[in-house]
Amino acid sequence: MPEPLAVTSDQARAEELRRLLTRAAHAYYVLDAPEMEDPVYDRLYRELLELEQAQPALISPDSPTQRVGGAPAEGFTSVAHRIGLLSLDNAFSLDELEAWYGRLLKVLDRTGDLAMVGELKIDGNALALSYAQGLLVRAATRGDGERGEEITANVRTIQSVPLRLQLNHPPAWVEVRGEALIPDGTFAAINAERAQRGEALFANPRNACAGTLRQLDPRVVSARRLDFFAYTLHLPDDWRPGPGDPPRPTSQWEALRWLQAAGFKVNPNAALLPDLAAVEGFFAQWEEGRKALPYATDGVVVKLNDLRLQDAAGFTQKAPRWAIALKYPAEEAPSTLVRLACQVGRTGVVTPVAEFEPVPLAGTTVSRATLHNADRLAELDLHAGDTIVVRKAGEIIPEVVRVLSELRPAGAVRLELPHVCPECGAELVREEGEAATRCVNSSCPAILRGALRHWVSKGALDVDGLGGKLIEQLVDRGLVRSIADLYGLDAALLASLDRMGAKSAENLVAALAASKAQPWHRQLYGLGIHHVGDVNAKALAQAFPSAAELAAATSADPGSPDLITAVFGIGGEIAQSVQQWFTTPANQALLEQLEQQGFSLASPLDAEASGTTGPMPLAGQTLVLTGTLPTLTRSAAQALIEAAGGKVSSSVSKKTSYVVAGEEAGSKLSKAESLGVTVLDEAGLLALLAEPAAA
Repeated sequence: MPEPLAVTSDQARAEELRRLLTRAAHAYYVLDAPEMEDPVYDRLYRELLELEQAQPALISPDSPTQRVGGAPAEGFTSVAHRIGLLSLDNAFSLDELEAWYGRLLKVLDRTGDLAMVGELKIDGNALALSYAQGLLVRAATRGDGERGEEITANVRTIQSVPLRLQLNHPPAWVEVRGEALIPDGTFAAINAERAQRGEALFANPRNACAGTLRQLDPRVVSARRLDFFAYTLHLPDDWRPGPGDPPRPTSQWEALRWLQAAGFKVNPNAALLPDLAAVEGFFAQWEEGRKALPYATDGVVVKLNDLRLQDAAGFTQKAPRWAIALKYPAEEAPSTLVRLACQVGRTGVVTPVAEFEPVPLAGTTVSRATLHNADRLAELDLHAGDTIVVRKAGEIIPEVVRVLSELRPAGAVRLELPHVCPECGAELVREEGEAATRCVNSSCPAILRGALRHWVSKGALDVDGLGGKLIEQLVDRGLVRSIADLYGLDAALLASLDRMGAKSAENLVAALAASKAQPWHRQLYGLGIHHVGDVNAKALAQAFPSAAELAAATSADPGSPDLITAVFGIGGEIAQSVQQWFTTPANQALLEQLEQQGFSLASPLDAEASGTTGPMPLAGQTLVLTGTLPTLTRSAAQALIEAAGGKVSSSVSKKTSYVVAGEEAGSKLSKAESLGVTVLDEAGLLALLAEPAAA
């Protein structure tokens, strides 16, 4: 529980709340030793947020409320690093390590042993953090080592990066280097969510982390829960510690301790190593031990401990002489090919997949590996019954490395992609200059199943209760032949399907009806246009606030793509894909069918201007949602309220018009009752939305 607070003013209260919350976050995210219960943290955070919203002058740059905020960035700026962020030379064997050690002794003109520090080589993304007077002022990617991209807003969302250094007398400037990463468990959860939404999966945590750091919207970064390990420190020559501050480090080992004292998370598996034999022992220890870690590591980093000797050793043109990355070989295993399978994605791309006898690899048992495309299949020269060598790329994704052709069975048949779609039998197409082979039959069941999964996913229409198994039934039985057909389903028909009861069927029909109120950019994203992700869909929807306007911009005029590429972030490839989609007759028919089902396919302002909307019953009203509603998801209810002109707030006050409460409603319901705010259930909300106008 938090310690008692002495409140003398709003400013003193805000400062005390910031101190408590920062300490609690450091204990949770850095020390892995929580000292405050989640409900208590949430209550204090809410109190601080309300104080700062009421009095913006109380907001400070290091406030916990400022980790995520502001509008998405328009792009990233290239910035020069104060101190170069160079890469490391690699060693791939102990012999190469010994050769590096010999060169280092020669450069330093020394004999005998050199003390080293061994650190795990985290498979993440290097960052440069800049602090001024103890406050985080800039974060940048590695880039080319001299210049990187400024991504401060995104890095502020990483809870293990301190916004203010825990020092009594901070230096005028501090440069910290470290590795941003996505832990394996978090990565698995992200990919599970993406699979549920019908989105492409990330190949590995490192790629996911790199893509996340370059998101234009910090809220997306925050949701992916990145972590950070600090490992390098640069201080001004004239800095001297104040009372209670850690001493100025003279070695890499002391620098790690300094970083810990300043509030950074430092990997706990580093070791001080007195000689080369200890380095080799450290390397051997983690070759097996790394498999139990909750994040990926592909080697160890060995650094000369003495900072003065580091300065004396200096740098080559591309790397420090005093450090090296000693890499582990990727684990490989032989197996026998069972068959070549083919998967058809929602965009029609046909992907060859090798299915082989199960083998243990990097801590799991694997029996399938993607072969990507026809070119990779031909490069491997794969034959039926081949013995193949498999490994995990980046310790995560199984891949076929090579074929042991000397073990090939006599008379084995060479394997190729089929000429027709394995799902619908249509002729497959491969465009010139493209690696992908596609089925272009819009009625293909595999494409339809993928399109439906994408349409109802959380990032798109967010229809709760329509999972993959149910979609398969609807498609296989011919009940749904397009996205629009979903909105013609009734509860009686749905209840007759496997694992669907009457109540579940009613809830699904209600959820489908509610999804019609989702904003235009989510509808556009849900259409599944090639290359148009959620960020691009928002940009396009803002520039073209209705399907009609976007379709007009993609007319047959050869110059029309210029209208689309004029939108920030939209390139020629995306524009061409959008134009192709909107000029396809089957897709034009789909848009007409959706409009017939009640979709406006436009932003509310555009729809209102064109006279296609009715009265706005919640205009000027503020509503708060709490608890779980019977049929509406939180985002669906919010979309309905906003489409009716209302505003959804996260906190209850005297200005709140209504509180919509479901099961397990919490403190918001109690506060509403104490303030006399009208409380509605889901039925009451829907009745209010149906009224001509609110009072």
